[in-house]
Amino acid sequence: MKKKLALKKHREWKGKLEIVTRSPVENKEDLAIAYTPGVAEPCLEIQADESLAYDYTGKGNLVAVISDGTAVLGLGDIGPSASMPVLEGKCALFKKFADINAIPICIDSKEVDEIVSAITLISKSFGGINLEDISAPRCFEIEKRLVETLDIPVFHDDQHGTAIVTAAALINAVKLVKKDPSTIRIVISGAGAAGISIARLLINMGFGDILLCSSKGAIYEGAPDNNSEKEEIAKITNRSQRRGSLEDVIKGADVLIGVSMPKIVSEEMVASMADKPIVFGLANPIPEIMPEAAKRAGAAIVATGRSDYPNQVNNVLAFPGIFKGALLARAPGITEEMKVVAARAIAQVVSEEELSPDYILPDAFNEEVVKSVSRAIIKEAERNKS
Repeated sequence: MKKKLALKKHREWKGKLEIVTRSPVENKEDLAIAYTPGVAEPCLEIQADESLAYDYTGKGNLVAVISDGTAVLGLGDIGPSASMPVLEGKCALFKKFADINAIPICIDSKEVDEIVSAITLISKSFGGINLEDISAPRCFEIEKRLVETLDIPVFHDDQHGTAIVTAAALINAVKLVKKDPSTIRIVISGAGAAGISIARLLINMGFGDILLCSSKGAIYEGAPDNNSEKEEIAKITNRSQRRGSLEDVIKGADVLIGVSMPKIVSEEMVASMADKPIVFGLANPIPEIMPEAAKRAGAAIVATGRSDYPNQVNNVLAFPGIFKGALLARAPGITEEMKVVAARAIAQVVSEEELSPDYILPDAFNEEVVKSVSRAIIKEAERNKS
């Protein structure tokens, strides 16, 4: 039913976006101001001082949402054209939650150099770049090179948005089970873009021993299946150099964060974890273990990526406020410290009185989320300038 309705509505909409003009063009005088000859004046001002593009154009509130279609939701490499409905949806969320204008852009290439070049060449039109649904490990290189090259925020949401919201959920979950964040043992199932980014952020925030596990088993230095990104993350994770399968390394862990495959965690595996275990099964639409099963096995707190269960880890809690703050502050980039303060800001929206095992993250429609996150980003951006 929902599949048929989604197709019906998308056919009706014929796109989730439209262009609306702010400048009136009703007569010759309007035309002379909005276009020639009047438009020459702001052009000349911007030529003299490029930063004035933020004052005379919409650049300061315009984000490009860009994908090559290689890692679209749970669908995989379906191509740039097929990624368009997702990109349009993302743009609609930017507008709904942060009143940011966003444009979907599909790039028909899988070559890192071509993608970086294409984005660089169009970047002057935008105040920020949101990378979306680009497969690992290319996504790391693309983002890294764009961050080094551009003077506007570049943010790969599949990496950092997921990491920020996961960290926010973990802040409140650990508080509920009354464990010390610095001493807990965390296992991350999935060593792709999201898993590696989650690990980096949690380490930056002072969380305890973190181990990543791929389909081949635990990630450790020198593992035969390591690519460059896995080898790099192995240097700062898995302190005891544990080896073995997910079933092996999950034993005694305080936290499981799944960003991998459906139904790969059993009740027995959860039962083998430490007292009051925290289980985040974030694979979509089917998590690593269903919440009911995780709770039967003794999980104290469960989160998923789904909207039909409590504690949805949803990137919409992060990216609208992050871009809102970065654009308002005219920040040249998104720093690691900004990601930390964003996670803490999301967590703090849930008050001590509201906090419960079924409510560790605010609702996506809670208007305080964007306000809280954007304020935190602006404050951090100003601190960086001083």
